[in-house]
Amino acid sequence: MRLLVAALDSELVGFPTQLPGFDRLVSGPGKLQATYALTRALEMSEYEEVVVVGTAGGLDPALGSGVYEIGAAIQHDVTDIDGIVGQHVSLPALLELGRGTVTIATGDQFIDDSDAVAAILSLGAGLVDMETYAYVWVAQCFGVPIRVLKAVSDRAQDGALTDWHTAVAACSVQLRERVRADYGV
Repeated sequence: MRLLVAALDSELVGFPTQLPGFDRLVSGPGKLQATYALTRALEMSEYEEVVVVGTAGGLDPALGSGVYEIGAAIQHDVTDIDGIVGQHVSLPALLELGRGTVTIATGDQFIDDSDAVAAILSLGAGLVDMETYAYVWVAQCFGVPIRVLKAVSDRAQDGALTDWHTAVAACSVQLRERVRADYGV
């Protein structure tokens, strides 16, 4: 059995309520809710794989609309004791998933500002969201393989929240098609 994970119900509107071979988890937005919900789920049941689906802001102009498999996750909203942005005082700076090629930056704010985009791009990320780093860290702590699929919902610039509200349902359909293609369900 696999665990299908999304931060919000709206990111799963394109999916049937029951997906054969998958349990379903909606964690809530942000790193703390993601950490708590996935930890509880992995404590309660054993899964062969965690499959995360959701939306992300596109930072890198070379990444067009579509679904991307995440290869690594960083945090953009932490600073270590030496003042280095993206470095946490006790967590790894980079979590690698062993698949995909896109790095996603996770932080506890919705990014919709060109200055923030420039700062996060400088850390090496092509996409931005609010949960992926937490999901990956928890799954790796439990020794459960994790796969993250993200659909680009907006460009993380001015008006991004409006764009996200408009795009989330279409992104969910794209994610559903990818899961159908990859898992045959």
